[in-house]
Amino acid sequence: MAENRSMQEQDVPVYLFTGFLEAGKTKFIQETLEDKRFNNGEKTLLLLCEEGEEEYDISAMPYQEVYIRTIEEPEELTSEHLTALLQACGATRVVLEYNGMWQLARLYQNLPDRWAVYQEMFFVDATTFLQYNANMRSLVVDKLNTCELVIFNRFTEAMDKMTFHKIVRGVSRRTDIAYEYTNGQVEYDEIEDPLPFDIEAPVIHLADTDYALWYRDIMEDPAKYDGKTISFRGIVARDPKFPPKTFAVGRHVMTCCVEDIAYSCVVAEWQSAEMLQTRQWVQVTGKIHVKKHKLYRGKGPVLDVQEIVLTGPPEQEVATFY
Repeated sequence: MAENRSMQEQDVPVYLFTGFLEAGKTKFIQETLEDKRFNNGEKTLLLLCEEGEEEYDISAMPYQEVYIRTIEEPEELTSEHLTALLQACGATRVVLEYNGMWQLARLYQNLPDRWAVYQEMFFVDATTFLQYNANMRSLVVDKLNTCELVIFNRFTEAMDKMTFHKIVRGVSRRTDIAYEYTNGQVEYDEIEDPLPFDIEAPVIHLADTDYALWYRDIMEDPAKYDGKTISFRGIVARDPKFPPKTFAVGRHVMTCCVEDIAYSCVVAEWQSAEMLQTRQWVQVTGKIHVKKHKLYRGKGPVLDVQEIVLTGPPEQEVATFY
């Protein structure tokens, strides 16, 4: 009985494949499920959230039992429905082909408790990507935000890798990038992305144009900045609910469009914090300490303020990545 309970409590691995229609998801998933290195006889639930021109051939997947189920509307993405689909076929893992026109937040918010995304890959048709990015930027950003790897297929020598690279890096510095050429050759992106400021300087002086890049970097890897002294221009935010001598300072950052502009700030501590007012622009200098703080609900970068100077807004008040 104890062994059965342990089996029931194990995570259900989810392999998530995102992308727009005809981006190559189906072909890749088919080849993966045919590969015996991916299979040990598991029962697999193959969830399809869209129908492309290609169809799956289960007869070519001899090493496992595959059960295909379809999600036709995003409203069907509920924890209860997903759990019922899994239990009905007795599968122990999920391969999910997600509809590129649906926001990923709906899926992540409704995954059953035991379902864990083990891998997320974003497939892109390089010949149409720039059009998607120009016309449906929020959907592109949505997929780039969380994927581990983006694959640009149908890539050609005439295409500028730097253009694609910058779009990806404008959203994530962690996502790996691969270019699959029309001849089948695959090339991984090795373009370096040096930060536009000197992280080893006695004081890291951020230009106004660098705030968005710095903020994303410190939130992805706060330990890199632990003990570093930094100076930047930002907007003050105070709240009576904050602990004594505590305030927030940061910038409004736009990732992809006006709708996603958000106040992106760090917690700051200063003896004279009560002198500050919300919406004041300041040039703040202080030392970063990564530690637990109730405003983070855990660990995060806390700025121990050394100096504050009142200033005006920068030429571009909303910070962007490029």
